Amino acid sequence: MPLDYKDVQSTALHLDENQRAELAKKLIDSLDKGISHDQVMEENLDQAWEDEIKRRKADIQSGYVKPIAGEEVHKAARELLKNDISISS
Repeated sequence: MPLDYKDVQSTALHLDENQRAELAKKLIDSLDKGISHDQVMEENLDQAWEDEIKRRKADIQSGYVKPIAGEEVHKAARELLKNDISISS
């Protein structure tokens, strides 16, 4: 006899919090259809970096931000660290 959705839902909602969390994870995993959680996370991360790169490129091209040479950034960082160290001492 097939399970009735409403009965399953009602029963599930009466489980304790840990059991509901475990059931939710198993249900979500069953929807992935062979795609691992790590693969999904990696795809999301890749997309986030792609979006960030596009945003930064647009900011530079529009003149909203001015690029700074790496050597300048390193020099300023060393100065900040040098000042911080002498203040801490």
